[in-house]
Amino acid sequence: MGTQEKVFTNMTNGGPISVYVKDGKVVRVRPLQIPEEEYKPWVIEAGGKKYSPPKAVRLSPPAHAERNRLDSYNRILYPLKRVDFDPNGERNPQNRGKSGYVRISWEEALDIVAGEIKRLTDTYGGSAITGMTSSHHNWGVVGYKMGPFSRFMNMLNYTPVLDNPDSWEGWHWGATHTYGFYWRLGMPEQFDLLEDALKNTEMIVFWSNDPDTTRGTYSGQESAIWRVWLKEKGIKAVFIDPFYNYTAAAMDGTWLAPRPGSDTALAMAISYVWLTEELYDKEYVAEKTLGFEEFRSYILGQGDDGFAKTPEWAEAESGIPARKIKALAREWAKHKTCLSSGCRGGQGSACRTDYGTEWARMMVLLQAMQGLGKPGISIWGTTMGAPADSQTWFPAYAEPRGQMGKSGIAKNKLSLQNKTKQRLFRLTLPEAIMSGKEDFWGEGFCGQSLEQQFVHNTYPMEGHSTVKMFYRYGGSFMGTMAETNKWVKMYQSKNLEFVVNQDCWYSSETKFADIILPACTNLERNDIGEWAACGGYTTNSHIGNNYRVIVRQQKCVEPLGESKADYEIFNLLSEHLGLKDLYTEGNTEDDWARLFFESSDIAKDITWEEFNRKGYHLVSVPDDYKPTPGLRWFAEGREVDTPDTGNPKRGTEKSKELGTYSGKIEFASESLRQNMPDDKERPIVPHFIPSPEGYKSELHRTYPLQIISPHPRFSFHTAYDNHTPWVNEIHLHRVEKDGYRWWPVRINPEDAKKRNISSGDIVELYNDRGSVLCIAQVTERVPVGVLHSYGCSAKYDPLIPGEAGATDKAGCVNLLTSSRLVSKHASGMTPNSCLCELRKWEA
Repeated sequence: MGTQEKVFTNMTNGGPISVYVKDGKVVRVRPLQIPEEEYKPWVIEAGGKKYSPPKAVRLSPPAHAERNRLDSYNRILYPLKRVDFDPNGERNPQNRGKSGYVRISWEEALDIVAGEIKRLTDTYGGSAITGMTSSHHNWGVVGYKMGPFSRFMNMLNYTPVLDNPDSWEGWHWGATHTYGFYWRLGMPEQFDLLEDALKNTEMIVFWSNDPDTTRGTYSGQESAIWRVWLKEKGIKAVFIDPFYNYTAAAMDGTWLAPRPGSDTALAMAISYVWLTEELYDKEYVAEKTLGFEEFRSYILGQGDDGFAKTPEWAEAESGIPARKIKALAREWAKHKTCLSSGCRGGQGSACRTDYGTEWARMMVLLQAMQGLGKPGISIWGTTMGAPADSQTWFPAYAEPRGQMGKSGIAKNKLSLQNKTKQRLFRLTLPEAIMSGKEDFWGEGFCGQSLEQQFVHNTYPMEGHSTVKMFYRYGGSFMGTMAETNKWVKMYQSKNLEFVVNQDCWYSSETKFADIILPACTNLERNDIGEWAACGGYTTNSHIGNNYRVIVRQQKCVEPLGESKADYEIFNLLSEHLGLKDLYTEGNTEDDWARLFFESSDIAKDITWEEFNRKGYHLVSVPDDYKPTPGLRWFAEGREVDTPDTGNPKRGTEKSKELGTYSGKIEFASESLRQNMPDDKERPIVPHFIPSPEGYKSELHRTYPLQIISPHPRFSFHTAYDNHTPWVNEIHLHRVEKDGYRWWPVRINPEDAKKRNISSGDIVELYNDRGSVLCIAQVTERVPVGVLHSYGCSAKYDPLIPGEAGATDKAGCVNLLTSSRLVSKHASGMTPNSCLCELRKWEA
């Protein structure tokens, strides 16, 4: 290194990094450099062999482009005001998305934003203001979205917009009513399932799961070596997915490609084979489950629809030959089989379809029929479950919402109490804004009880105002939500009197704001954070990594342009509102970071001064570590012994039970029976319900292609797309043609031939909801009748700027998707139940 080069530590949502700075500029970024002697790798012994991770950290692919993202051409560097917006005159909301911007000073920007907040709160109360963050942004306990944004907005008593779990909808709204785990939002505990699989599993069924792409959300490439080990051990692999995904390509297993939306039928046909051939664990079902006879009657055709769910029936629905369904069912029952239907609940396409609740419930019930929790028999995404010290508490990024550490000390200093009871919902926000009224079911992330899902919300709530100001913080919903042309209409509605967008980069919604505020990145501010630790409803998520790594996020360079840390922006706004003391309590960002550090358990192992200097701390697996495989306690009738601290029955007289009403796995759901017994779309026993946009629907005649849009491989939701040129140069992510970076769509050769399409052609995908341009990739990795295009373009580039319904050429395929929710009373999104047509673009 040159004498002028300095090294800093930081954390990204793809893993910890070392940042090298020379002459005030970042010159390179590497995975966090830790001397080998500091690592203390765990060892798993299985089959006469020892398995141990390398002494290194493995980042997510896009995180390697962090330097490129820092000084992107797409950075927002200065406060901006829309040219035809006058807070004291004509506001011209109809021109949002169309008009240009003029640079203004921070003082003018703060005066306008604070002035609008004061005007609206004085006139209507805090409920007239709403705002929301993106799904994912920069990392840090203090500076991330749960900290400064939530604290500021709660201080204003705003109307929150509740999130939907846009990665695992069916699990949240369905599986919770089958095996509980509502405190994990329907996601099963994953503790020590790596060791369990290496020692006991003989076969893995990857169902709508591509862990090599989604990587356990935040955990980088840490688990990639685990799947190498599984392959080397000779464990059989089956992949059920309409797309021949990257994990399937790497592990080389059997591929079954059902039609989108037919997965539930396929699962029911498997259970039919087990029932008729008596290939299930009768003792486990008798002792550990409830409602099996009701389920049996439905599968065998003795239920309300009167037909048996045979492999032949499932063949007609799914396109999978009956003989293959039977063969899969028999192989599954013959071996100790792990069902890998997604980490943290599932991030493929099946759980985000019409009635995806029924598929997720069937995933649990299939494993229940084989003895879920017994050695080798699990629901495991293959991206979590490494040995780890889960006793050492350190705050995760959701901690400022008011989580508690095991020491009993409140860790909610960054959270203020919001007095407004009114709520909006992300998926129906445009309808609520435009019509001035809305109703929806559930309380967003329903992690406190099963009953939360049955709460009926109305907007506006009595005694509250309709919202008139929208504070948008980061991200891009045009590429991630459903039927997103309605977001254009929402932004241009006169009902929104004022719109602010605060972000580091220009994204799809930025230019729909009246005022744009430039935020700096995590490389330009101080913070703290643990790798992959999001906290809240995904406790102990560090088990997705081979090592627990806690980082002092060090400011590497000065903020570019006039960008500022989010905490500083809200601090300045609070000062303009006369609320600075309430907002800061006299603390700087570094003060908050130190308070969180000192309340954590690592403070007894390392001083703040040493942590601040060194930049990181490893929490090693203890020498006396004892594995507690997920759900083994339940299968063996013992008290829960996993580190799942959110389990409400832990430490009670019901500590041997699951979180369902009966404490058992419920083939017939008691929570649905008691709270919503007449729901035909989420019935007491799982049903197969064809999608309104399925293969046999009337709409299929007009739009014969089913498009699926799962999470992307080279960006994280929309993070790193568009504003990171290095990522955009990856041919599988975007493809350059005629000087433009196009979003790929994958199409089967037979479908391409019918439409005279070749690889590299610019094509238009269209239906009644929208029109999107992509670049064609002709491949047999998708079956006939199916298109595949990742659903997270951060760029929205309509041919007619600001025109709702105009053809977008940046790849926002979710413009085409439906606003239909998972079902009438389950408020999840369904982007993978979407029909469209495709033609060559000749413009």
